[in-house]
Order: sequence, then C-alpha cells, then structure tokens
Amino acid sequence: MSSSVSAFAYIIASICFIMALRGLSSPVTARRGNLFGIAGMAIAVVATLALPQVMSFGTIIVGVLIGGTIGTVIARRIEMTALPQLVAAFHSLVGLAAVFVAAAAFYAPETLGIGTADDIKTASLIEMSIGVAIGAITFTGSVIAFGKLQGILSGKPVVFGGQHLLNLVLGIVLLLLVVWFVTSESGFVFWLIVILSLAIGILIIVPIGGADMPVVVSMLNSYSGWAAAGIGFTLENPLLIITGALVGSSGAILSYIMCKGMNRSFFNVILGGFGGEAAGPGEDMGDKTVRQGAADDAAFIMSQAKSIIIVPGYGMAVAQAQHSLREMVDQLKTRGVEVRYAIHPVAGRMPGHMNVLLAEASVPYDEVLELDEINRDFTMTDVAFVIGANDITNPSAKTDKASPIYGMPVLNVEESGTVLFVKRSLASGYAGVDNSLFYRDNTMMLFGDAKKMCDDIIKALENI
Repeated sequence: MSSSVSAFAYIIASICFIMALRGLSSPVTARRGNLFGIAGMAIAVVATLALPQVMSFGTIIVGVLIGGTIGTVIARRIEMTALPQLVAAFHSLVGLAAVFVAAAAFYAPETLGIGTADDIKTASLIEMSIGVAIGAITFTGSVIAFGKLQGILSGKPVVFGGQHLLNLVLGIVLLLLVVWFVTSESGFVFWLIVILSLAIGILIIVPIGGADMPVVVSMLNSYSGWAAAGIGFTLENPLLIITGALVGSSGAILSYIMCKGMNRSFFNVILGGFGGEAAGPGEDMGDKTVRQGAADDAAFIMSQAKSIIIVPGYGMAVAQAQHSLREMVDQLKTRGVEVRYAIHPVAGRMPGHMNVLLAEASVPYDEVLELDEINRDFTMTDVAFVIGANDITNPSAKTDKASPIYGMPVLNVEESGTVLFVKRSLASGYAGVDNSLFYRDNTMMLFGDAKKMCDDIIKALENI
C-alpha cells in the first residue's frame, strides 16, 4: 500500500473514531458509536498491516490470535460488576505497551527511521522519554486501581507524612532525568526513567480512597491515551497520534466533569493528592434507630404513590437486579404511577455504569435523568426508591464538614415523602462514611439482596 493510500485510510479511521466518541455521548446513539469504533479500528489495522515496512506477518498473526483469544474469553465471562477493574487492567496493558515500544525504538532506531544507535533524533528522544514515562505511570497506577477495585488491595487511602512533597520531588527528578536522557542518550538513564515512573504511578494512586476510584479509572484512561500519542510521535504514525490524543483529551474532560460532580480538585487528582482524607467523627445521629420494613410494606407504599424516583447504585449491579427492577416498575406503571430514574455522575464504579445496566434491562432512555436534571424534583416526589446506592445519597455531604465526602453533590432523596432504601446491612459505603439517611424519620430500610427484594415486591404488588 502506498503512503498516500495509507494516509487516506488513516484519515477515514480517525473520522470513525471521532464519530465513535460522538455516538458514545448518549445512550441512544451508543450502539452506533461502538460500530463506528469497530470500523475505524478495522480500517486502521488493515492499513497498518499493508504498509511496505511490515514484513513479519507470522509473528503478528500469532500475537493477534493469542490476544484475540484472551480478549474473547474475558469478554464472554466478565460480569458487569467487574467492568471497572477490567478497564483498569486494560489501561495497564496500554501503558506497558508504550514502555515496550519505546524500548524497542531506543535499541533499534534504524528500523523506525529515527536515526541510528547513539545518534537518535533529538525530537524522537524527547517523544520517547515522555511516552515511556507516561506509559510506566499508567501501568503501575492502573495495577493499583485494579487491585483496589477487585478487593485484592484495601480501598482505604494509604497516606504518610510528606507524601505530597515526595511526589513533587520525584516529579522534578523525573523531568531532570528526561533532560539528561535527551542530552546523553544513555541506556542507563532510560531505565532510570522507567523505574522512577513505575514508582510514581504507585505513589499517586495509593493515597486515593476506593470511593474515588471511578475518577481514577477515567484519569488513567486519559494517561493511556497520552502515552499512545507520545509513542505515535516516536513511530511517526499519525493515526496513533490522533487516536491517543482523542483518548487522552476525552479522558481528561470526563475526569474534570466527574471531579466537578464530586466537588474535587482536578489538579489534585493529577498529582495524586486526592481522596485521602480521613473520616471525621461524623454527625451526631442520636441512638441511630432505624425503621425497618418488608417487601409488603414497600409494595403498599409505592402502589399508593403518584410519583417515584429510583436511585440505582453498585448494590443493584452486584445483585444483577436491573431486570427485576424493570419488571417492578412496569407493574407500578400499570397502576398509573409515574416512575423515573436518577443517575449520579459517579454511581457504581465507572462512568455510565448504571446507564449501561438500565439499558440492558430495556429501560426507556427518556426516563433516565442525570443529577442536575432531577435533583429539584425530589421535593415533589412521593417515594424515592434507593436500590444499592449509598454515598451518593448521603445528606452528610451537605452538612458534615468533617466528612471526607463533604461538598460532593448528592441526590436529594431525603426531600421526598418516603425513602425506601434497599441494602444488605447498615454498613458504610465505599467511602467508609455512615449514611445519616438511614436514620431519618421518613426512611424505611429494606434489608436483603436487591434482586430478591424486587422480586418479593413484584409478588406483593400482584396481591394488592
């Protein structure tokens, strides 16, 4: 394939990737966006394999078969609840790939046309060092995020004195090593950059609490994109540069939106000084008595309501309760009850987690509303049905200055007439903070598995 044809193919692939991002901005067009992404990637792969400098098809085919087989097995077996850690694991592989490509370019520059051993182009050295640094940070940071999400590592922040100062010093040292590498072209300095970057990746993620992992996953997604873009410059591959920039910028924008939704500092996320606050003593909730109910009680209350807002959370995902929830809602609609869904920006453990689950259960898109669209409506709502959510409904975020989630926008479920709260126990949420909503006079706790509770409510509704 000539360079002009491959360049045209790359342009078409880039347009497909842009259309994919556009499609993924809404649940209505998400399927179309995925198709654009698949088409763009197929065009990109074929165009790259057709380049004259690609010689070893046997090795490539073996790699594709191995990777494709592993990916297929994972895709078929993965549960929706495990998607956040899967995404983190995939980000780590992107970062590791950037490190390997940079090492290959450094030790065999003539194969990429960026110079010869001990005489690599200065621009390529800069691109290579930045790409390998971001890639290594992404790798170890993503591994730590995966460990916290999977429960292998504790979700609690790991903090120690002088942590921020240490991160700052290591960052400055890393920049100095990049300058040294560019001027000396030393293999020893190259691997020092790799080792230091791996350490920084660990240090900027361990102080972040488990409740803030959704933002971390988004941030690491951005890092993986910039790592790919940096290596794209080294390989002089325009499509890799464009794709990496798209992933990097979109991930950064998403991280910013999520930080705004959690009242967090975007720059603190980048620097790793975020989410590591210790929980304060919390609000005084008196004797902490709760009003406990059963499925029959919930069915009666909701059957008498005119309007209900459902707030899904990670507990719904764990129980795979979305289909039962949809069946319950259908029963309520036949009784003339208006039902809508309220989605918090960080509900679940990754952006859009709840939207995907509800779409899987064929919940109409126009019934699913974001926090800003529906939060004022709770005061005019008869019942708020909270199913497996916790931190995103905690009123303490608005009143308790000692709380680590203070200032985070939450759904105003306590303002509704009655709150039906489905939860296995009174245990604190992922942020490790007690939820004062449990002890409100208008809250009824429905203890048990979310799916079973919905099934029991359905049976109770049938008998009313």
